[in-house]
Amino acid sequence: MLARLFLGLFFACSVQAAEVHESILANGLKVLIKEQHRSPVVVAQIWYKVGSSYEPSGMTGISHMLEHMMFKGTEQYPAGEFSKIIAENGGRENAFTGHDYTAYFQTLEKSRLAISFELEADRMQHLHLLAEELQKERQVVMEERRMRTEDNPRAKLHEYLMAMAYTSSPYKNPVIGWPIDIENYQVADLQQWYQRWYAPNNATLVVVGDVQVAEVMQLVKKYFAPIPRHNIQALKPQIEMPQVGVRRMSVRLPAKVPYLLMGYKVPSLKTAVDEWEAYALDVLAAVLDGSDSARLPARLQRGQQLATSVGAGYDLGARLKTLFLFEATPVKGKTLLDMELALKTEIRILQRELISQSELTRVKAQVLANSVYEQDSLFYQAMKLGMAETVGLGWQKSEQYRNKINQVTAEQVRQVAEKYLMESQLSIAYLEPQTMLANTATGVLHAH
Repeated sequence: MLARLFLGLFFACSVQAAEVHESILANGLKVLIKEQHRSPVVVAQIWYKVGSSYEPSGMTGISHMLEHMMFKGTEQYPAGEFSKIIAENGGRENAFTGHDYTAYFQTLEKSRLAISFELEADRMQHLHLLAEELQKERQVVMEERRMRTEDNPRAKLHEYLMAMAYTSSPYKNPVIGWPIDIENYQVADLQQWYQRWYAPNNATLVVVGDVQVAEVMQLVKKYFAPIPRHNIQALKPQIEMPQVGVRRMSVRLPAKVPYLLMGYKVPSLKTAVDEWEAYALDVLAAVLDGSDSARLPARLQRGQQLATSVGAGYDLGARLKTLFLFEATPVKGKTLLDMELALKTEIRILQRELISQSELTRVKAQVLANSVYEQDSLFYQAMKLGMAETVGLGWQKSEQYRNKINQVTAEQVRQVAEKYLMESQLSIAYLEPQTMLANTATGVLHAH
């Protein structure tokens, strides 16, 4: 199942969204606090508006590398101390980087929130970047890349597809970076990236849990208010060149089964001229995939028995224009071409025939069901606020999600299928398995 995350995250936001308290410090730090008193726990997340889509050529993956280096210490707290202190206080912590953000988080017993703030405020301004630590972490990241991408044929195909589908958009680069760039970062590069983007006026602090707003704000002001704001240089426009025809490749890799990826250029909520289109695309993704009764698994897997796995997905919350993705693995005896034709048949049906009111109602109900459990997670409640804010939608946008999804009509679903799932906007990649021993070298690309 592809990219259903945002559907759930944004939907969950619409429940009890009025509880979110927003403040902005004089130095520009945005603070979002949501009181949830079910258990004596608090989640603190700090989101920076920087990710792989901010990176110039030759520096791909530097946001992710800096995320790793943020755990390498300051003058006050040397390498390893951050994680050790959180662990000693019974907490959990980690970080993640995406195309459009870098985020750091801790989950702690509520009385320990000040510890999180003190540590995060310290490394927001006093990070020590050392050459020997960079060399160690470079090996860690290269191993991470090997495990997640190089040794994973499906992930490798996705990386190739993105690089082919986009001409000028930074989404063509992997979040983790290209190997040649990872090998060549210098401490000065990381220092410059840190100084450019790690500032209170480029960050959002999100706190969700068993807290009182006034008490949290006292702590926020104590630890974060003294940090000076930076002059954040605006990004240049990042507009993808228009696509004027289908793009296609075959990739030969050591793999056990063939695999297909198809991606159509579509707007995100941030880039849509008519924002209803983004919500209609979200519903379209749920019609195709998102439950056992969705069209792709029901028809191509169980019905025609063409696929061993099949899915579709759409990221409503991307900062830039994105892809509506299809993936499939054919059953033994069927080809990738069979699979491509079957998927295109399903697309044509959606372009020509309105989905029934009962199917539309069921899909909307499924969207709700998929997201309800996330309301039980403080982490996800914080995450959807931070993500919406950091990609430039504003956290308030998520309040509207439930109503916007409920307003989507069958005709709107048909319209976006017809407008965007068209051949001229398609990029398609085949994974053609080699025997696992035949060639362990990097796959050969055949564009045609």
